[in-house]
Amino acid sequence: MVSSVIDVGPESNLSRYLQEIRKYPILTPEEELKLSRLWHDKGDVKAAHKLVTSHLRLVAKIAMGYRGYGLPVNELISEGNIGMMQAVKRFDPEKGFRLATYAMWWIRAAIQEYILHSWSLVKMGTTAAQKKLFFNLRRVKGQIQALEEGDLQPEHVSKIATTLGVSEQDVVDMNRRMAAPDHSLNAPLKADQDSEWQDRLVDDQHNQEETYAEAEEMSGRKALLANALETLNERERRIFTERRLQDEPATLEDLAQEYGISRERVRQIEVRAFEKVQAAMKKEVDARRNAALEG
Repeated sequence: MVSSVIDVGPESNLSRYLQEIRKYPILTPEEELKLSRLWHDKGDVKAAHKLVTSHLRLVAKIAMGYRGYGLPVNELISEGNIGMMQAVKRFDPEKGFRLATYAMWWIRAAIQEYILHSWSLVKMGTTAAQKKLFFNLRRVKGQIQALEEGDLQPEHVSKIATTLGVSEQDVVDMNRRMAAPDHSLNAPLKADQDSEWQDRLVDDQHNQEETYAEAEEMSGRKALLANALETLNERERRIFTERRLQDEPATLEDLAQEYGISRERVRQIEVRAFEKVQAAMKKEVDARRNAALEG
């Protein structure tokens, strides 16, 4: 769409980039609506370019809020720009709200995913609760003045767990994980030894038969789900997927704004879609079982 704004360039050029994006004018509501319609209805690439570039300052501002994770700001901005482009691509101007309101979710999601995949060699934050903990732990520790090095005091662990709605063990594990840098598995156990850390690792993988059986079962479940999703209309499928099948589910408010309906209506559609999927999967399972018995 506008590949020229994705790559911010080296960190040394960041100041120049921030100066350059100030040259793009902020659109009035009327201008934004006109350009959005041109892109949405006619695929006008120039209109899309103006929509993206007019929001580059918003991307940069959001990216600056994630500077505490040890990644170059220019990379965070680049990822945020990709999220901005996705927002423009999916934005419906007839829903009655501004592009910036809609785009903020996409920008943050793109930046957070990049941080989670880049911050550590070991994947972390795979659930919505873990991601929330990862991105809010430093802030909450600062608020309660939990500034000690090493493990947190029990009262601080309890306070953070209550504030963020996670278990105390999750808080302890995440705090230790974020406090400890990644180490190479090829590093020696001791300075005077030839053995390495990877020599201590235990192979706890399943044997080939177990792995194959699990893969077959997972493949079958995915096929059942894919077929069941076909029973939903486009809106039901989108809401069900965003609410039930994502690591970080979309909020009722996000989807309500996207479709121009109430949060309660989104919830009703989600429940109805879930019931349809359940019924379709049960029907197919029963059909397969009956076919196997008859065979």
